[in-house]
Amino acid sequence: MRKVKYAIIGAGTSGLTALSYLKKRNEDFVMIQGGPYGTTCARVGCMPSKALIHTANHYHQRHHMAEIGIENAEQQEVDLVKVMQRVRALRDRFTGGVKSGSTDTLAPGQLIEGYAEFVAPNQLKVNDEVIEAERIIIANGSRPVVPTPWKELGDKLMTSDEIFELETLPKRIAVIGLGVIGLELGQALARLGIEVVGVEMLNTLGGLSVPEVVEEAVAEFSKEFPVHLGVAANLRLNPDNPEEVEVQIGEEKVYVDAVFASLGRRPNIDNLNLAAAGVELDGRGMPNFNLHTSQIEDKPIFIAGDVNGYRQILHEAGDEGRMAVLNAVSYPQISAYARKTSLGVAFTDPQIGLVGQRYTELDADKIEVVTFKLNCANGRAIVIGQDKGAISLFADKESKQLLGAELFLFEGEHMAHLLAWMIEQKLTVMDLLRMPFYHPVLEEALQSALRELAHKLYPQDTDWMEAELSALEG
Repeated sequence: MRKVKYAIIGAGTSGLTALSYLKKRNEDFVMIQGGPYGTTCARVGCMPSKALIHTANHYHQRHHMAEIGIENAEQQEVDLVKVMQRVRALRDRFTGGVKSGSTDTLAPGQLIEGYAEFVAPNQLKVNDEVIEAERIIIANGSRPVVPTPWKELGDKLMTSDEIFELETLPKRIAVIGLGVIGLELGQALARLGIEVVGVEMLNTLGGLSVPEVVEEAVAEFSKEFPVHLGVAANLRLNPDNPEEVEVQIGEEKVYVDAVFASLGRRPNIDNLNLAAAGVELDGRGMPNFNLHTSQIEDKPIFIAGDVNGYRQILHEAGDEGRMAVLNAVSYPQISAYARKTSLGVAFTDPQIGLVGQRYTELDADKIEVVTFKLNCANGRAIVIGQDKGAISLFADKESKQLLGAELFLFEGEHMAHLLAWMIEQKLTVMDLLRMPFYHPVLEEALQSALRELAHKLYPQDTDWMEAELSALEG
């Protein structure tokens, strides 16, 4: 039996973050990696999807060139084979970069390829080898959710694991699940000329929850492909043509060449045999762990990244990897760390931003909410043909602090960051109004929304002319 001080299960974002710290300290460790290298983000998530979206958005602009005096743009054609080649080339560049700076630098014996499972407390079996580790970091990621009956569709069913491997794209695709990934790729595929139909069981899309913002988003996306909300999709191979998939949406049937399933990601916790480590699992099969320490129960076992099922986003995985390795090194002394303001972005057009506390989680009696729509209300948006979307802000009535926001606007990723930083600093609405707002920029729409919110929060006799200025002392 081999003995080490630390074992890291998984060479994704969290695991590699932990690895970098242990390497710098010259610790005794082993990295265990089952499956492909390169992180979920670089291999099948953030990066290849953004490459596809970038091309799709450029091609889509041909429809609007005549409006600004550029003629004959509609004659452009897209080569889908070359599009997918570029996506894979960039994907390979990013995954190669991840490997070359991490697992490729490990000394012999520090990297074991295979899937780990617990066989006893502090003992892992990988292939035919048993490794005893004093402290263990679980960071083995997640996988796409695929309902078992759908697997009968064979290669006509795709997830994010398969879609970027296609040499070209099918002519007709059903996108099932209109969360962030489904919405991003559904719109991108439609803009590349694919006949897309979107289906979502919830009465929303992209994670939005403020009714006015949901309404704006549904209206915009429905202009590009059919969007069916609040309904399940039943799938089967077409009995009359097994080359097609029959998608039943309520009373309607549509026929497509392939299905892209975007139903979320399942933590890779089920094959670890945590029971052998003395860990109790809840009804969902998940261990009890602390979000602020990454520690499982009181054991020298830590969990980080997608596998914990909390916020399956790269920057969160990095932070959890830091928490996990710092506490693994200091164990049995454990430190708790604050979680950063929640921040999520869907790279659609317009983009969706989800910042801070969710609207549906807040007590309606304790907050003020304002939703500002961009249509004909922002000069810069009008000039660039993006006068659509909305900004919704929520603030605490008592403290006047901004608590959260939902955005649906052009390149909203930047404003989402700005708002996340504001919330992280616990700034009040009036603090924010005393910040500079340049002209003409989309952020002026944020200024307008903040002004509306201030009028709800502050006394009616407030001197609004002076309120946005900061008086000098003395």
